[in-house]
Amino acid sequence: MGYVAVKGGTRAIEQSLKRIQYERLRKGKVLDVPAIEAGMRGLVDQVMSESSLYSEQLAALAIKQAEGNPEEAVFLLRAYRSTLPRKHYSRTVNAEEMRVERRISASFKDIPGGQILGASMDYSHRLLDFDLMDETEETAAEWLKDYRRAEESTAVEMAGVQDSRLPKVLDYLRKEGLIAECPIDWAEPDDVTRTSLTFPATRSEKLQILTRGQTGAVTSLAYAVIRGYGMVHPTVGELRVGELPVYIDSPLANSGEEDDSYFVGDIKVTEVEMLVPVTVEKENGRKELQLDFGYGLCYGQNETKAIAMSILDKSLERGDKSIPTQNEEFVLFHIDSVESTGFISHLKMPHYVTFQAKLNDVRKTRNHPAGKGQEVEC
Repeated sequence: MGYVAVKGGTRAIEQSLKRIQYERLRKGKVLDVPAIEAGMRGLVDQVMSESSLYSEQLAALAIKQAEGNPEEAVFLLRAYRSTLPRKHYSRTVNAEEMRVERRISASFKDIPGGQILGASMDYSHRLLDFDLMDETEETAAEWLKDYRRAEESTAVEMAGVQDSRLPKVLDYLRKEGLIAECPIDWAEPDDVTRTSLTFPATRSEKLQILTRGQTGAVTSLAYAVIRGYGMVHPTVGELRVGELPVYIDSPLANSGEEDDSYFVGDIKVTEVEMLVPVTVEKENGRKELQLDFGYGLCYGQNETKAIAMSILDKSLERGDKSIPTQNEEFVLFHIDSVESTGFISHLKMPHYVTFQAKLNDVRKTRNHPAGKGQEVEC
């Protein structure tokens, strides 16, 4: 059967693009990029994380262009990221230097420095606030004025009492010998954005793919881990949200001294250290329960994803390929936002030739049913 090309495709595509613009503007309202950046913090953080590009402004622009579609916004931002030159590498960031805004532990009630609830939906009633329908910039400014006045008085009372740089909870378990030491690996990390992923993957590759994985996919697979794919109930040892300082070495010096570095800015991140009970077989067949941990870190305040990442990090270390959530190829190939949504979306594109071939096969089986002198291959 011959293939007949569709005529007029260019004009149809141009009209489709105009229709996108119309749908975005038809109600006569234009979203300001600063407004998206200020009012859609959760979505901005999610898009930055999945794009591996830390820029709230560009993430907000991508969200505006994609009309709020996170997968499309990530696609746009990753495409832009691929055009950027890589001029510098930062110094290794030390998470202990984080200026903490939020810090909780589900494992211990009393932790050094205390629990800091910070900003979180966890303690809200999850009820629609209809007062937001009538919110104006004037009412917002008045609320902020009162809030900042209260914050200033609190800061004076707490001056010198609390340091925003706080010790790690897991360090106290290590001091008791209840959790294994984690030696620093100074090997240069692999970069999956510059070299194709191969298996077995290094831990740096796994962590990079997990942190830029699609939030829903990472969460779903972590949920599957807990429900019955190889892990007993984990517990959050510590969850932190805060600012990490980033430094680069001076291009004019190679000494590596602290004075030869430049501070280039802060990045907001969410970090999770997840405690996981594991059974270890000792000598003479004796089994012993120990604590291990998984790690998660991603851009912005992205707590569910960071927790899920830490669960999958530990699950992938076990490496039992008979269990999907421990199979690195299954997990790492299927959580990428652009790869997965791109392949699903490509099914909308023309498949005229291949479908006609399948259709001819179907017609042949109807004309020559199996068992009547005609062999049919499936």
